[in-house]
Amino acid sequence: MNTSYSANNIQVLKGLDAVRKRPGMYIGSTGPDGLHHLVYEVVDNSIDEAMAGFCNRILIVLEKNDIVHVEDNGRGIPVDIHPTEKVSALELVMTRLHAGGKFDKGSYKVSGGLHGVGVSVVNALSCWCEAQVCKDGQMYYQKYDRGDMVEPVKIIGQTENQGTTIRWQADGTIFDTTNHNFDILANRLRELAFLNSGVTIILRDERLSTPKESVFNFEGGIRHFISYLNESKTALHKEVVYISGERDDIQVEVALQYNDSFNETMLSFVNDINTREGGTHLVGLRSALTRVLNEFLKNSKLAKKMEEPFSGDDVREGLTGVISVKIPEPQFEGQTKTKLGNSEVKGIVESFVNDQLTLFFEQNPSVINRILEKSVLAATARIAARKARDVARRKNAIDSAGLPGKLADCSEKDPAKCEIFIVEGDSAGGSAKGGRNRAFQAILSLWGKMLNVEKTRIDKVIGNEKLQPIIASLGAGVGQNFNVDKLRYHKIIIMADADVDGSHIRTLLLTFFYRYMTELVEKGFVYLAMPPLYKIMFEKREWYAYDDAERDIIFQEIGRDTDKIKIQRYKGLGEMMPDQLWETTMDPSRRKMKRVLLEDAVEADRTFSTLMGEQVEPRRKFIEDNAVYVTNLDI
Repeated sequence: MNTSYSANNIQVLKGLDAVRKRPGMYIGSTGPDGLHHLVYEVVDNSIDEAMAGFCNRILIVLEKNDIVHVEDNGRGIPVDIHPTEKVSALELVMTRLHAGGKFDKGSYKVSGGLHGVGVSVVNALSCWCEAQVCKDGQMYYQKYDRGDMVEPVKIIGQTENQGTTIRWQADGTIFDTTNHNFDILANRLRELAFLNSGVTIILRDERLSTPKESVFNFEGGIRHFISYLNESKTALHKEVVYISGERDDIQVEVALQYNDSFNETMLSFVNDINTREGGTHLVGLRSALTRVLNEFLKNSKLAKKMEEPFSGDDVREGLTGVISVKIPEPQFEGQTKTKLGNSEVKGIVESFVNDQLTLFFEQNPSVINRILEKSVLAATARIAARKARDVARRKNAIDSAGLPGKLADCSEKDPAKCEIFIVEGDSAGGSAKGGRNRAFQAILSLWGKMLNVEKTRIDKVIGNEKLQPIIASLGAGVGQNFNVDKLRYHKIIIMADADVDGSHIRTLLLTFFYRYMTELVEKGFVYLAMPPLYKIMFEKREWYAYDDAERDIIFQEIGRDTDKIKIQRYKGLGEMMPDQLWETTMDPSRRKMKRVLLEDAVEADRTFSTLMGEQVEPRRKFIEDNAVYVTNLDI
């Protein structure tokens, strides 16, 4: 790799106005996700410098007035005059799409910002932006107004430092919000620090009266990442299985550790980009893992307990894994880079992992024995679950409807227009049935608390009498057989009482959906109903308040003798008449609902494991740390 980095390395592909006209094409949305994506684009450039071996410190500062500051100690963006464009390379990188060093293989062997639109898009979508480059003893500066340069690049001083600083203020006329979320940024930056051992990433929030700062530096790399992911779980083997190496110019790094849970947590990355939808590298890893464990099973005394070879799900039960590959020219599916498409990568990763895992397990027999025992139990449960499904299918063949008796279905057949309310209790279910619009609203009443699926296997889930009606009503299967295309309703609304028991039921249902019908959450099909807490009556008028603050505002609006105000505190949904439940909670034109979305899979997995898993200490700590935020607790 060339260590020199000058204007000759900058190649121009050309254009910028389209970014402001159609920002969603470049950053996904103009909501919070798009806003934070700007930060990621700039940080990714610094990470590329780190992967190339020229940067070990990155500082991100959230300043007042929605200003963001990203600084690194890399080589610095080139500032000399480009040989064909005849302007400073810094100006090219900041003001033109597809201009950057990522297209020149001598400058970056691998990089995350492969589309080359990163910092120029940030510039285009900002009210103003400024770049400062410390390079070769000089400090260079240029400022921009909504993507256009204000003046040419100039020298503003001398320095011994090296690196690039980008500072900007997102354009409030483009974004729905310009308020950056510290925790969302911290999660992504922590992830990058795990993937780049030895790099220190600092996130500082100066918007607060007392600035807050988080420092991420993990010398253990993805091994440390595994320990972080398994913090609330009991590991089956203390040592993390770790393999790394290079084959056919592709760097492969894998870390694995099994725990006593029944769920798989697998994260995959390509050039530090989180490939949430997986891709050929993940397929290669999973294929190799299944093959290796089946080979070891053949020579194990456990083989006689097995009716058939392990499936992929068998060997991944309770597995926490991270695969990170570095590829010179990855082919991602779409600008969002969530799935790797290079066909050759599957075979390379599969061959490499097969060889290295075999060697590791041969040298660590106690580890492979524990894993085989876990996989045999998973396979036994899978086979039992399959038999239970077969029995259920035969039963449904006799009952042509195949739907549970407690389901009051709707007449509409288009899933996109249908919604189902999963209601706590027969009393509330009766009110909901009486108040609903039968054309598109279905009601399923639950009784009692269902199984905590975090602590059990799929066979117990399928056989649970509290969960069976939900599975049957949704019609899309469960676990590995879940098919979102068969879903009967595209709005699944959990409607539970606004008390501790109701919160527990919501949590149990969300755990079930996340663990066994994950796509429901990923695609935004799950909602939480928001019934009111109070009904307020004064003279001949009525108001509904959804929390104490709203109640107090209504009191202020009435502004009269409070003794004449009548207030009803709803203890449960069953206290509401059907027409009240329709008006406050079910009418699409007036109701309030919360949509359940998956913003961070890592933190979602950790939270479910902490709150619903076997480990008591992490749960106690979570409660102690968050007790201060509790505002409405039934005593």
